[in-house]
Amino acid sequence: MYTLYGYPKTRSVRIAWALEEIGLPYDYKLVDLKQGQHLSDEYKVISPAAKIPALVTPEGPLTESAAIVTFLAERHGMHEFIPEPGSFQRAKYEEMMLFLTCELEQPIWNLAKHTFALPKEQRIASMHDVSVWEFKRVLPVFSSMLGDKDFVCGNMFTMADVIAGHILAWAKGSKLDITLDGKLENVSALAQRLLSREAYERAWRKEMAQLPGTDGGTK
Repeated sequence: MYTLYGYPKTRSVRIAWALEEIGLPYDYKLVDLKQGQHLSDEYKVISPAAKIPALVTPEGPLTESAAIVTFLAERHGMHEFIPEPGSFQRAKYEEMMLFLTCELEQPIWNLAKHTFALPKEQRIASMHDVSVWEFKRVLPVFSSMLGDKDFVCGNMFTMADVIAGHILAWAKGSKLDITLDGKLENVSALAQRLLSREAYERAWRKEMAQLPGTDGGTK
């Protein structure tokens, strides 16, 4: 049994989504960011960086969402959610994972940091325009890498799609245009394809249901 430490509308939904896709049972532990629970000494034993998500496994805790979903696919979903180790397809999977987390996600994270995540005295107002500019610059690269494929690594849904799907949902929630005025139809189609998956819907509802006074609701 796995235990996922997370909070709704954060990267922890990536792990819940992966667990739901594979069909693994898990416990969910709410780490209330608004109450500062992630800063407690107890939680720092699990996540030294005091960040979510974290997944506690029988062998110990794991952090970093891309590493966690890759572990889950290797351990439980080989040949279904991740290409075979040593194959060229696996190298393309790793390439896409690094691009997604190091390039496509970063402008959105920078936008969030300078909007609410950083202490007020550390926020730079002009980072909003910089982040939007960076996102518009990197999104066509992602569109080119995607091409006419059904999923980011080809015709097979992989854990890289979990990361991509969440990033695109995050971008939309941040009022960023993922089509660049309709020019990137393949990106828009991918987002629709990924975010309509039942496993994503289940993960999203289960996370939202962790908040006091909610029952999951609808998006």
